[in-house]
Amino acid sequence: MFKLDNPNGASQYESRQRSIRIHGVITSIRLENAMWDVLSAIAVERNCTTNALISRLYDELTASRSEASNFASFLRVTCVCHLVARGQRVPAPPRLHRPPVDADVNAAFAY
Repeated sequence: MFKLDNPNGASQYESRQRSIRIHGVITSIRLENAMWDVLSAIAVERNCTTNALISRLYDELTASRSEASNFASFLRVTCVCHLVARGQRVPAPPRLHRPPVDADVNAAFAY
């Protein structure tokens, strides 16, 4: 098993689904626990609930685009941008160990 560079362990990578009401319509959003934590922190900074924050983000997205396709990805990118703007480290994906490529193998594929 890989050791991830994450002080909170693998639980941050697990996803959780929440039901959110946006303009009276109930929808489900599935995000990783780490993303829910960041959204909660943003909501605290803006003095609102996480659901209210998500509704505001939805409104901003649909104001700039006619639809909110792939809204969960939009929320993830919003979380990353929030962390980057505050100079916080964005977790990098784990690096896989790759053995050095033999020079003879490179020569065999040279055209």
